[in-house]
Amino acid sequence: MSLESVRAFFASHAPDIAVLVSERSSATVALAAEAFGVEPARIAKTLSLRVGDRVVLVVTKGTARLDNKKARAALGAKPRMLEADEVVALTGHPVGGVCPFGLATPLPVYCDVSLKAFDEVLPAAGSANSAVRIPPLRMAELVGAAWVDVCQDPVTRNDDLPAAP
Repeated sequence: MSLESVRAFFASHAPDIAVLVSERSSATVALAAEAFGVEPARIAKTLSLRVGDRVVLVVTKGTARLDNKKARAALGAKPRMLEADEVVALTGHPVGGVCPFGLATPLPVYCDVSLKAFDEVLPAAGSANSAVRIPPLRMAELVGAAWVDVCQDPVTRNDDLPAAP
């Protein structure tokens, strides 16, 4: 049903965009990159977050990590990941297929500026083996997303620093 809601979304809002379905799982960034033949950063992952008393979706590049301080500043409170059952109930999409299209419940959508590095990204399309190829600016426009800077700068991430001697 979720894949169908995404297909219906594109049929009515952007019929020129095709939903791609793979025989292989694309439920994680690494699997999606392999299934659709792109670098992991081009996978547009959708995070389902509770921010205070509201639920929002944040779409980031596949290799990005949420920066709690930036996210709190941009979204107004510390974000917390939703449990899988909440994700399905609110988005209509299973974990591994969550995207900002064809949602069961209207939710605010934010796109991280990390996506602007690419001419085309691949968000999921409502199932753990589907995606769409779409320019990030068009994706944001189609879902009414606001642009935010909520991800860690890869240059300053602590896990990228060499270990102390």
